[in-house]
Amino acid sequence: MSAPAMPQPIAGSRRAGLSLRFALRELRGGLKGFYIFLACLALGVTAIAGVGSVSRSLSEGISQGGNTILGGDISFELVHREAAAEELAYIKALGKVSQIATTRAMARRSDGADQTLVELKAVDGLYPLTGTVETASGADFASLLAPQSTADGQWGALAAPELLARLDLAVGDTLQIGDLTVLITDTLTLEPDRLSTGFGFGPRLMLSEPALRDSGLIQPGSLMDWVYRVNLPANGNSDADLKRIEADAEEKFPLAGWDIDTRNNASPGLRRNIERFAQFLTLVGLTALVVGGVGIANAVRAYLDTKQKVIATFKSVGASGGFVFRIYLFQIMVLALVGIAIGLVAGAAIPFLASGFLRNVLPVETAMGIYPQELALAVLYGVLTTLVFALWPLGKIQDISPTALFRDGAGAGSGLPGWPYLIAFLASAVALASAAIFLSYDPFIATVFVGACAAAFILLRVVAEIIMAIAKRVPRPKSTPWRLAIGNLHRKGALTPSVVLSLGLGLALLVCLTLIDSNLRRQLSSTIAEQAPSFFFVDIQNDDLETFKEGVRAVAPTGDVQSVPMLRGRMMSLAGVPVSEIEAPPGSAWALRGDRGITYSATMPDNSKLTEGEWWPADYEGKPLVSYDSELAGEFGLKIGDEVSVNVLGREITAEIANLREVEWETLAINFVLVFSPNTFAGAPHTHLATLTYPEGSTEDAEFAVLKSITSAFPAVTSVRVKDALDQANEVIGQLALAVRVAASIALVASILVLGGALAAGQRHRVYDAVILKTLGATRRQLIQAFGLEYLLLGTVTAVFGLIAGSAASWFVLERIMGADFTFLPSVAFSALLTALVLTVGFGLAGTWRLLGQKAAPVLREL
Repeated sequence: MSAPAMPQPIAGSRRAGLSLRFALRELRGGLKGFYIFLACLALGVTAIAGVGSVSRSLSEGISQGGNTILGGDISFELVHREAAAEELAYIKALGKVSQIATTRAMARRSDGADQTLVELKAVDGLYPLTGTVETASGADFASLLAPQSTADGQWGALAAPELLARLDLAVGDTLQIGDLTVLITDTLTLEPDRLSTGFGFGPRLMLSEPALRDSGLIQPGSLMDWVYRVNLPANGNSDADLKRIEADAEEKFPLAGWDIDTRNNASPGLRRNIERFAQFLTLVGLTALVVGGVGIANAVRAYLDTKQKVIATFKSVGASGGFVFRIYLFQIMVLALVGIAIGLVAGAAIPFLASGFLRNVLPVETAMGIYPQELALAVLYGVLTTLVFALWPLGKIQDISPTALFRDGAGAGSGLPGWPYLIAFLASAVALASAAIFLSYDPFIATVFVGACAAAFILLRVVAEIIMAIAKRVPRPKSTPWRLAIGNLHRKGALTPSVVLSLGLGLALLVCLTLIDSNLRRQLSSTIAEQAPSFFFVDIQNDDLETFKEGVRAVAPTGDVQSVPMLRGRMMSLAGVPVSEIEAPPGSAWALRGDRGITYSATMPDNSKLTEGEWWPADYEGKPLVSYDSELAGEFGLKIGDEVSVNVLGREITAEIANLREVEWETLAINFVLVFSPNTFAGAPHTHLATLTYPEGSTEDAEFAVLKSITSAFPAVTSVRVKDALDQANEVIGQLALAVRVAASIALVASILVLGGALAAGQRHRVYDAVILKTLGATRRQLIQAFGLEYLLLGTVTAVFGLIAGSAASWFVLERIMGADFTFLPSVAFSALLTALVLTVGFGLAGTWRLLGQKAAPVLREL
């Protein structure tokens, strides 16, 4: 008789195929136990895919509408001055040109009853080159701005609805701008190039360029932007042509000091803000996904716990640990793809669902569509998160022997996984962190986020171990419920690590974001408002300065009036390096973009402190010197003795850094990045900037009296009431905070789901505990007290950690990144504690109540 044939080894591809077949067969049993798993994955992927798709739809909308947003193919913007004859001839030779001017001015009711700050825009007869201006009546645009024969030839003007509401005016009423009275001919409902003019402090008032010249607002040194938009001919408007023209203009007019934009970069500020905010929300979404990862690990662990007999059977008939590992890895990844697919569908739909809201918030058409790149990024994050949190429990189960599985299911997951699985786990974690860092807009912020997440996980694990160690060492209380509660905290298979991890991360994030939002609002509404001047006055002419000060003192005798000369200039080079070649850190790049306010002074500004160098003598007459903000100097690597070149009024001026000073920007008092020695701008035309501060405080009536008096006496001076500006800033922060809260709520929902999953995962052992204790004489009341105390202790400790971690994170963001002050708010602490207790005790007791109804006999038979 021949010997039985030995089993032949199965090839690798066949082994994988066989593992997949077993995995799919076992999944026929349904999704029981994986609903939390799917919900956590779907939530995180939805957040990431949704934020990415919305951001891309907005960016694509700006790109597709670049010509309309910019107002042409290319634009040339100058500050303080119009283009010189040679410059204008060059621009006109490029194509069809439209000229506009923008400034801030005070609009007054003709009866003098009220006034307000407006964003004034003067246009020529060719405006708009692209797009359409829409008004409430739909009348001819040019005729609405022309002199009105029905009003003695007064110039026509278009007013935004907010302006009419603010001054209680209607179409057909008159309005005073500078020395000019205009007739409001219609309501402005759509301005095609609104985004290109940036953020405004007041409502729009549009009139013709000749009307602006009649208003008396155009003065030497007036803070006015002159913009020349060009539509290039059809045979010369390619992207290559735009780059060539931009380079040619800079080469031919190196001292022009103009800002050149093209349709491909129509609104760079808005695009940057969208990308930054999208990155922040993506990181919050990734936090939700990582929090959900704890739920993934819990679900996998609980699922494997129910499959111990199956795994033991596989191993008893000769299956290797790797074969068993592949079966359950395939199952987990198939389920993960289902959760990711749900998240992708929901995330891809968000731009379509949010288009109406976005249209009301941002004046740009979103480009609706499905964006594969953003969806692929969400898939990548979903797959990597699943691997990171599933490989650890999967790797631990595969090395357990069949005898251990049959004998003690509770110990099946103890110990570390084998080294191949540890390597796979670490590789997945590194890949996830690398994707978060290198695929982000700001790698530094992303690195901080990754480090914070890793630190939070380690700390939470340490906290859980400390809780268990303390619970193990405390004296045994006489009270049975307390003894059971404390024992449950440290026993084998305790819920402590899962509950602390799941709820701690979500609470820490919520506390962090709430504290940041509350502190920023508090600073705007109280701290800054108390320290800031009540008014800023812009465009005060040299000849009017003393008369202006006397007028302010007459109407505000208790106020303090301060003034400084003011020009606008653009940094051209730092320490001999052109600004265009400097890679500035994201937090300081603003100083190198566009024109900055600059001044000169014989003495150091009051709210500054020298950190290096000395201030120049009051009668200094040597080479031009400049004082530089010390924080920005550090960012740009500048030191005393380096040279800084700025373009002012078409002249490039080079000055040597004489000193560095620390500036208290948060007071909103007069100060500048650059303060030059007085001899630098001798004879240059400029205006003055003034502030009015009430040392003992003021009333709203007193401030409105100042506003009315100054606007009437000095119609060309722009008065900015600081409280109104802070209210607008608060409104913007409120809109951003709403989006942040929505994103943070996703992370909190993920935490709640994970908490529910963690409690559900331990229900099988809780059933055994309840039945045995009831058999030994424990009452329902004692068991409820024991479990309630356990959840109460866990919730309290988790809340304390979330509060400490969230407060530390918000302190770091406010103090180190934003440069703002941090104040701990007790209301946030109370809310965090209450949230943790409600969730842990509520979820825990809800599940426990159901357990206590289990009959003893069926459970005891399974022991």
